[in-house]
Amino acid sequence: MVALPEYFALMSSDETAKVHACEQEGSGSVQDFLSETAARHGIWIVGGTLPLAADVPGKTRNAVLVFDSCGNRVARYDKIHLFGFEQKEERYDEAASIEAGGRVVCFDSPAGRVGLAVCYDLRFPELFRAMGKVDLIVLPAAFTYTTGRVHWEALLRARAIENQCYLAAAAQGGVHSYGRRTWGHSMIIDPWGDILACRPEGAGVAMAELDPDRLALVRRCLPALEHRRLDLFSS
Repeated sequence: MVALPEYFALMSSDETAKVHACEQEGSGSVQDFLSETAARHGIWIVGGTLPLAADVPGKTRNAVLVFDSCGNRVARYDKIHLFGFEQKEERYDEAASIEAGGRVVCFDSPAGRVGLAVCYDLRFPELFRAMGKVDLIVLPAAFTYTTGRVHWEALLRARAIENQCYLAAAAQGGVHSYGRRTWGHSMIIDPWGDILACRPEGAGVAMAELDPDRLALVRRCLPALEHRRLDLFSS
């Protein structure tokens, strides 16, 4: 399984660029590329994110599409939590151009049960709890340098530990042509919170094997998933 970063096909200083470049679901050059690449190499691809048509005029969906080894699309997740940040000259407001998704998405794969999230979603643990018991979480991202250097690793490890699963985070990293700097540090983390692979910046690959025995051992030694009592607080 190969995972690409958020905005892998389009990073621009113009927030409206993704609206103009958005594709209709099921048709478009980016979707064709993902499908054909998956089939050609016989791999599963979690296609970072790409802009897909939204219901609200003037906006787009920031969507993750998953293709199996035959090139068939098997899952779609639309980013739910939209990033907003302002500090001195650095400002982001995704809600101005993106329509939020509203559905938790998991799918079955050769890597086991997989849950999907994107970038800013990482700060909202309730989304990951809503996935139920998954073997792997895949999270494409374009975390800013400012927030990433202090929060990225801590949040990733926390999500892997509390959900007792593997987590693969594919992230944009470096200084982009229009001056934006992203944190990078693409990581694969195991259910105990150990970092198995990391690519700080630049083109390259972070790669690791997912061990179902390791997954089972962690859950058996510390059965936290079985100790949940959220039902006590439901209305």
